[in-house]
Amino acid sequence: RHRHKEKWAATAPRIPSTRLALHHFDTSYSLHLGALWPSVRASLLCEQKYGALLNNFSAADHVSQQLELLNATNFVSDATQKVQQWQRGAAAEEAARGCQERSGEGSTVMQAETMTQAETSPPLCASISSKIRCYTFPRGDITRFRPARPDALGLLDYYLMDAASLLPVLALNVQPDDFVLDLCAAPGGKTLALLQTGFCGHLAANDVSVSRTKRLYQILHSYVPKEVRETVSVTSYDGRDWEQVKGGTFHKVLVDVPCTTDRHSAMEEDNNIFHNRRTKERQMLPMLQLQLLMAGILAAEPGGEVVYSTCSLSPLQNECVVERALEIAESQFNISVHVEDLSHFRTLFQETFSFFSDCRLGELVLPHLTANFGPMYFCKLRRM
Repeated sequence: RHRHKEKWAATAPRIPSTRLALHHFDTSYSLHLGALWPSVRASLLCEQKYGALLNNFSAADHVSQQLELLNATNFVSDATQKVQQWQRGAAAEEAARGCQERSGEGSTVMQAETMTQAETSPPLCASISSKIRCYTFPRGDITRFRPARPDALGLLDYYLMDAASLLPVLALNVQPDDFVLDLCAAPGGKTLALLQTGFCGHLAANDVSVSRTKRLYQILHSYVPKEVRETVSVTSYDGRDWEQVKGGTFHKVLVDVPCTTDRHSAMEEDNNIFHNRRTKERQMLPMLQLQLLMAGILAAEPGGEVVYSTCSLSPLQNECVVERALEIAESQFNISVHVEDLSHFRTLFQETFSFFSDCRLGELVLPHLTANFGPMYFCKLRRM
C-alpha cells in the first residue's frame, strides 16, 4: 500500500541556500556586531562597490586622468600623503618642543590637554606601497566603472575588484626582491596586486583548484607582460602541504583562505557553501583555515611576515583561527609568532572604508551602505 507514497525529502520545497545563509548570519552576527548588524545586513544585500586597480604594466597613462575627471580618487596615494603629513607634523612638534624645553617656557596644562601629533599618528615606519594605484568613487557615489580596455600590446588597463581586497596586500608591505608566496591565489586579484608593487623578486602563486588556477593564468596573461610572468610560478598543490614542498624560505606570505564568502552566500545560489550538500564542508572551514595558516607560518623564514585574510564577518573564521595558530606554532613547533598592530589602517583608510572597532586581533572592513566594500578581515603576523 506504500508503493505510490511520495517521499517527503523529494517533494518538500528546497530552502534556498541564500535564505539559509541569512538565517545563519542573523543568528551569529547579530550577537557579534550588535546594533551594527541591521545596517551591515542591508549592505550585504545591496550592490557591491568596486575599485579599479590600475595596471602599471599597461601603456595607458591617460586612464588615471579619465577616472579623476569622473570624481574617482586613488585611495592608496591619499593614505600615503596622510603619512607624509603626519611625519612633517611630528617633526615640527618635536622641534617646537625642543625650543620650549631650551627656553623653559610652555604650559604644563596645555601639554596635558593636547596629545602630540607623534602620539596620535600611526607608526611612522608603517609604509604603504605608493606603486599600487586603486581608484574608488566617494562615499555614497554608486557610479560604475566601465569595463577594462586593452592597450596597444593587448594588456588591460585596470582590474575591477572589491577595493577592500587590497588591504591585505598593502599590509604585507612587500619590499624590493622579496620572495613572496600567495598560498591560495586564485582567482588572481591579490596576485595581480602583489605584482603591481614591482618589488617581488619571485612570486609563488598557488591554488589547490586546477580550474581556478586556469582563471589565474588568464588574469596573468591579460595584465602582465611575459618578462614579468616569468618571475611567477603557478602551482596547484594542496596549500596545507606547502611546508613539505618549500618551507621556511619566503620573506612574505599571503594566506587568503577559503571562507563562507558572506556577500556571495547572501546573494547567489550558484556555488553557495550554505547548500545542504555542503554542510560538512562549511563546518570544517575553520579547521581548513587553521591548517592553511599554519602552512603559511611554516613557509615563512624567521623574521618573515604572514598576512591572513578572509571575506567573512565570522570571528570563528577570523580571530579564533589566528589565536589557535599562535598556540599551535608555540606548543608544537616551538615557533614564536608576533601579531603586528594594524590599527593605523583604520586611520589611513577611514574615508574609504568602514572598519569594525572591536576586533580582538587584526582589522575588519564592514559593508556599509555608503561605502559598500567588504567584508574583509586581515591580520598580520611575524615569525620570530
